[in-house]
Amino acid sequence: MSELNERAEKAAKISARPDRYKVCEGCESIVGRNANACPNCHGYRFDESGERVRAQAAVLASRPQISVTPDDLET
Repeated sequence: MSELNERAEKAAKISARPDRYKVCEGCESIVGRNANACPNCHGYRFDESGERVRAQAAVLASRPQISVTPDDLET
């Protein structure tokens, strides 16, 4: 499966339940609703609206990953 197909599947799951997620206002990552800080940029300001979560999921599904995540740094 291609990276974009995987991202589209994840975005569909997020869009189906936006109440479980929020968008980091620092790096625009989508994180779990219970996160206190973004695992990518360590930001602590979030947009929890369902509309914003759905819109950001669509953006992220339409392009390859460009950010470095903690998983990328594991050896």
